Amino acid sequence: MVKIPVRVVDWDDIVNWSSGISDKIKRDEYKVDVIIAIARGGLVPARLVADALGVLDVISIKVEHWVQTANKDVEAKIKFPYKLDLKGGNVLIVDDICDTGDSLEIAKKFVSDNFNPGAIRTSTMQYIESTARIKPDYYAATITDWAWFMYPWNYWEDEINLIRKLLDNGVKTDIEHAFKDNYGVEPPIPVKDVLEEMKRRNLLNF
Repeated sequence: MVKIPVRVVDWDDIVNWSSGISDKIKRDEYKVDVIIAIARGGLVPARLVADALGVLDVISIKVEHWVQTANKDVEAKIKFPYKLDLKGGNVLIVDDICDTGDSLEIAKKFVSDNFNPGAIRTSTMQYIESTARIKPDYYAATITDWAWFMYPWNYWEDEINLIRKLLDNGVKTDIEHAFKDNYGVEPPIPVKDVLEEMKRRNLLNF
């Protein structure tokens, strides 16, 4: 059985980290004209940061990297590319976490090449210093060792995928115990509810 370090994040964490990003930007006196959320993980923190900074223009781009829980694509890529004229406005790119830096790098290059921005700065709620190749301009929490963070908007998806890993490794009974043993956390959604949803999605073969 492959053990994966998992951390469950709650809404208070999200609000506090997003506020931390906003506070740093205010102290830095960086005037943000447009916030660009990296979908999907950056959507909620981007909206919270926009609220705290009084930024009305929030758009998004879709970067695919961690397509399935704790399984990384070989290369981050932009899905649904498009062009936009921001007329030289200052941009803040927002994502949930910087674990490799790949998503931030490709997002920054894409925005630079296609959106006609002025300055571009990057931000994430969390920065994993042991695995990231780059450091965001703004971040709220420094993480020493890599872990998979389950954010509130991702509980269902992550728990389904983590349970599927257990099933693929032969776990058929006492899934809740196996979840805690292999991932180090209590499942945020009752396992019975997740199994019912997996049945609805035809993801179970027993």
